[in-house]
Amino acid sequence: MEQLVKKIKAECATFATDADLQVEKGNKAAGTRARKASLEIEKLLKEFRKVSVSEAKK
Repeated sequence: MEQLVKKIKAECATFATDADLQVEKGNKAAGTRARKASLEIEKLLKEFRKVSVSEAKK
């Protein structure tokens, strides 16, 4: 679970960086990377929810 949280934090940092580049500088490629990161974050958060629920049941 600890590893999963680290992955989520890293992906959020990537998203924030790329989203800022898109907003501030109009960088289209950064926008694409930010959207990709948002999909990965969504996937990781769903996995976190599954693991968290199973840990709570122990």
